Amino acid sequence: MSAELTAFAIPEDVDVLDLARTAREVAVAAGELIIRERPEEIVVTETKSSRTDVVTAMDQASQDLLRSELLRRRPGDGFAGEERGGAEGTTGITWVVDPIDGTVNYLYGLAAYAVSVAAVVGDVDAPGGWRPVAAAVVNPVSGEEFGAALGRGAWGHTRGGEGGSAPRPLRVAEPESLAMALCATGFGYAAQRRRWQGRVIAELLPQVRDIRRLGSAALDLCRVADGTVDVYFERGLNPWDKAAGWLVATEAGALVSDLDGGPPSDEMTVAGAPAVQGELRAALQRAIAQVGVEQPS
Repeated sequence: MSAELTAFAIPEDVDVLDLARTAREVAVAAGELIIRERPEEIVVTETKSSRTDVVTAMDQASQDLLRSELLRRRPGDGFAGEERGGAEGTTGITWVVDPIDGTVNYLYGLAAYAVSVAAVVGDVDAPGGWRPVAAAVVNPVSGEEFGAALGRGAWGHTRGGEGGSAPRPLRVAEPESLAMALCATGFGYAAQRRRWQGRVIAELLPQVRDIRRLGSAALDLCRVADGTVDVYFERGLNPWDKAAGWLVATEAGALVSDLDGGPPSDEMTVAGAPAVQGELRAALQRAIAQVGVEQPS
């Protein structure tokens, strides 16, 4: 077995479908929490890189719930999330979570945010040194749920009410060319990064059907998986932003990579059906060459 395969080996006593069920159950519970406890007027308790990078008390409360439930069910596993409270593990499995992906949407009451939970193998702190093996992404407002397990496919459904649906397998859309592709993307919080991203978008926009900016990386990747959008790219994603959505998209037939075809990174995450994803990477490389590399803040 190669060193790379050994690094990403799933422990023999682990069933990825069991991990996916666990991911779904805790994500649903956290989703119920953030809906139930969301105040009418959200008070911002702290900020990160800029004023628009909003972190509420509910982010931490959701992560605390996820951590306690996951470590209660699988006490030897590691844990890593966007907020405080990481833990090293001994089982070879680490849970990577985003307690509210799409925090600004949550702040404004826009129904496009999610709880993202993934079980991964490898070293989450090493770029390219880890892979997701089970995942769940839950939008608690719409009731949409997405899940995946390595080698077992990806699925989605809508919970409850008249709009509820049974789980269905997901399959990425395959537009005939990039020119016919609906493209999703996201923007960073720092003004200088958004300025650079806007210049890249201006170069790319004439080459695609249109652009959508929904505000949640996890949901964007799941939209690629279910064919709601054709391709997606974004700069600056952290492991918790992309871990679950990466697996859902991949198991639905998408290629998810960086600009050079390697593992997705904080430099760039690009997703879509393999042929059109390659076109998008090439178009992004040309656009970046035109506008220049992003300058440090």
